[in-house]
Amino acid sequence: MKDWIKAGEIASSAREYGKKLIKVGASHLEVTEKIEAKIISLGGEIAFPTQISINNIAAHYTSLFEGDVKFKEGDVCKLDLGVHVNGAIGDTAVTVDLGSNDSLVKASLNALNAAIKIAKPGVSVNEIGKVIHKEITSLGFSPIVNLGGHGLDKWKIHTAPSIPNFDNGDKTKLVEGQVIAIEPFASNGSGLIFEGKGSEIYQLEKEGNIRDANARKILKFVSEKYKTLPFAKRQLPFNKLQLTVGLSALKRNGFLHEYGVLPEKKEGSLVSQHEHTLIIGDRVTTK
Repeated sequence: MKDWIKAGEIASSAREYGKKLIKVGASHLEVTEKIEAKIISLGGEIAFPTQISINNIAAHYTSLFEGDVKFKEGDVCKLDLGVHVNGAIGDTAVTVDLGSNDSLVKASLNALNAAIKIAKPGVSVNEIGKVIHKEITSLGFSPIVNLGGHGLDKWKIHTAPSIPNFDNGDKTKLVEGQVIAIEPFASNGSGLIFEGKGSEIYQLEKEGNIRDANARKILKFVSEKYKTLPFAKRQLPFNKLQLTVGLSALKRNGFLHEYGVLPEKKEGSLVSQHEHTLIIGDRVTTK
């Protein structure tokens, strides 16, 4: 259990460090790289690429291999990061508001805090969803109903049970000692997301032989470095041509899955997010 606790502590420190870096005019890439360097300096490893999703993008936006963006006045920025220690994961998120969206930010934060209060052995996951829905809607916003929390396991960022952001009727009960992440998303839009364009975040789906030499090199690196954890294109130590050819071959042949960015369905809407990792019956590791 000590690895889970240490991963959570490092994730908490990296989150608090990172949120102070998100300012108007700051570089998305520079902030991302500083956060990931902080994780390493504290003795952790990166469990998934640090994501800073802005405004209507709820999740899965990380800095790209080429090109950068600057944070702007009015942006609602979701910082979502993961740390692992020997495969044990701490997953946490916070929203940094660069505008005047205090109520939206408060909605997801209140929902997270209320959910943590009842997350005990024997509580069903739909009861957690019910509490999240109540807190978010009480401030006039909508929970994102097709996103939610999840279980965590060694080297696995998403496992059962799913932790809904509304009462979905799922009576699955929490169990002493299991590790979960609760992550409410609040929106002033439709409360639904869809899978958009590729995010340059990948995950290994299978191992095996592939003809292309560039693909083989990437596959070997990924399987040794990241195992089953997600990684970003920018994190791979290969040149542009190698990445273009190799990643294309790996996706085409089913070795890699590329995540899509997740925008809110209603154009122009804003989304906030907060997240903590819990060991049920014990503690919040990322508090």
